Amino acid sequence: MNDMTMDHDPRAALGELRTEIGKAVVGQDQAVTGLAIALLCHGHVLMEGVPGVAKTLLVRALSHALGARFTRVQFTPDLMPGDVTGSLIYDARTAAFSFREGPVFTNILLADEINRTPPKTQAALLEAMEDRQVTIDGLSRALPDPFLVIATQNPVEYEGTYPLPEAQLDRFLLKITVPIPDRDAETAIVRRHADGFNPRDLAAAGVSTVASLADIAAGREQVARVEISDDVVAYIVDICRATRAAPSVALGASPRAAAALMATSRAWAWMRGRDFVSPDDVKALVGWVLSHRIQMRPEAELEGVTTQSVLASVVASVPVPR
Repeated sequence: MNDMTMDHDPRAALGELRTEIGKAVVGQDQAVTGLAIALLCHGHVLMEGVPGVAKTLLVRALSHALGARFTRVQFTPDLMPGDVTGSLIYDARTAAFSFREGPVFTNILLADEINRTPPKTQAALLEAMEDRQVTIDGLSRALPDPFLVIATQNPVEYEGTYPLPEAQLDRFLLKITVPIPDRDAETAIVRRHADGFNPRDLAAAGVSTVASLADIAAGREQVARVEISDDVVAYIVDICRATRAAPSVALGASPRAAAALMATSRAWAWMRGRDFVSPDDVKALVGWVLSHRIQMRPEAELEGVTTQSVLASVVASVPVPR
């Protein structure tokens, strides 16, 4: 099959994001790719990494390079649902209530340390993430399009946290782990700061708007036309079903996870210039799409079995279509 051609190439525009974001963030190309896939698939991202690996800077740079509205919410134990979604405010002059939009009315919402807020406030994001709307006092209000939630959590601090329940984890299209950069990248980061880099001033760092929300919309239309054969669909289903049969797994990947793996595989193939999905595309996305949707048995965790090792074993055991 031939590569796609078009007069205006949204794929090239999204490809330029990597260069622009790289002016502010060093060594996180994989995370940038994952965020672009989420935008193309109407999805949301759970981003995990220790403090200081530029998670917030990465999301700010993405928003700036896209020309998208960006809001950051620091999730804390006393944060209320209305602080996220918005609330009705009484106006004494008119003797009526008016709606004040919350930070969720944006294009890209950074839910920082989402596991530090109680379940009631975490759940306030569920309707917004799933239905792209907020309902207050019986009236539904649509959110902007695109709408992307990027929720961060710290993998090493558990005291005072509220782990996300399985139902909410399943709402995240991808889980991206942001690693500590290698030595060369870390050296480049420190050199930039020594030369006066200010992470709060992206314009001064040379980050420009190189893509647009229209490019996202055009890209989505092209991704929807990427062909996926019955054999590859069956391969995706077999991988997800194999996670449910794995002896170390208490809760395997759901049918929603299979649909997510299909959608992201299409976006991955499109970003690489192809109009069809191969089994290798599927394999590349398994970790991002399924790792947070699988619940391990406690005894398996005590034995040191990891989600990553289970997924690797599953992929190795499922026959690859020709």
